[in-house]
Parts: sequence; C-alpha cells; structure tokens
Amino acid sequence: MRNRIRYLTAACRYGWKAHGMGESDPAARVTAPQVENARHQYLTRAQMLAVCRQCTNRTARLAIRIAFYSGMRLGEILRAEVSGQAWVLRDTKNGNPRIVPMHPRAAVCARAFEPCPKITIQRAWERARDRADMHGFHFHDLRHSAATEMANAGVDLFTLGRVLGHKDQRSTQRYAHHYIDTLAAAVGKIGQKNPHHLQKKAA
Repeated sequence: MRNRIRYLTAACRYGWKAHGMGESDPAARVTAPQVENARHQYLTRAQMLAVCRQCTNRTARLAIRIAFYSGMRLGEILRAEVSGQAWVLRDTKNGNPRIVPMHPRAAVCARAFEPCPKITIQRAWERARDRADMHGFHFHDLRHSAATEMANAGVDLFTLGRVLGHKDQRSTQRYAHHYIDTLAAAVGKIGQKNPHHLQKKAA
C-alpha cells in the first residue's frame, strides 16, 4: 500500500512540475503509512566465512566479503568504482554520492572483483547459505553485520551512519542497543574529577 501511494504521488508531482497540471503540488498533503520492516539479523565473521566456504561462485564469494567489510548494498558493490583505498559511489539510494573506505581485508577482493548480474550473486548466496545451514539470512544482512561489528567496536552512531550512507539518523538508531557498555561508561564519568584539571591546579 505504501509503495502504491508513493508511485501515485510521484506521478502526480511529475505532472504538476513537468506539465503544469494544477496550480499546486497535488501530493503535498498525502501521507504514506509507516512500515516497521527493520531486520535485526546479522552474521558474525565466523558465520560469514562459513558461507564463503560453501560458495562455489568466485564473484559471489568476493561480494560476500566486500559486503561484510564495507556495509555496502549488493547493488552498490556492483557499481562501485575503486579509487585508491576507497570505493566511490556516484549514485546511491538517498541520491547523494558516497565514499566508502576500503578495509584491508577487502582490498584484495576489490581488485579481483568483476561485476556480474545481481541475480547470479543472490542465487549463489542462497545456495551457499543453505549449505552452511543458515537459512533465513539475506545477502542484505551482511550490511547489518558490518554495522553491528562497527557498533560493537565502539564506532559512534554519527560515523556509522556516514559509512552506511544513512540520510536519516533514525536508520542508524537501530544499532543503538549495541552501545550499552559505551553509554554506561559515559554515565559513569558524571561527577568524576577531571585529571587534566587537577594537573593544571597542581602546577
């Protein structure tokens, strides 16, 4: 329903802008229902490697590693341009260009990767996933895996959102529960004396 409403509003807005149909945007007050479709499944590095070992398609195997170590979507991996030690995405889901730094473990994969049809990688992923007894995982969950790995390592939400290319910070908030230890440490600093201040006072 949400998608249909968006298609209709986009068509109406195009008619208004491009062909002067109407005096104002007919879709300005149309709202689409919110859908809670966020997935919280992610693979550990060991699980990702287990799927790779079961994958017989070399290109798909490289794509799996790149997705895990970059957080890029499959479509982004297929059209990303390698520039030095980073991937350049000139066209992204949110419409803004993005630079994704290259993890050392993904650099070798990037040099060997040759784009192929998206469906080829998806089918190879599904076969390898099932052989590894990880039914239910989607290729896109590798993106969540990258985000979770960064969150668990203490990367702040702002930086995490920049790496993933989130335009809306609400998209990044789904990973906030991984920061409980960091947040607890921050709260624990309340009321503590500042060592730097004490050094200046002693001097």
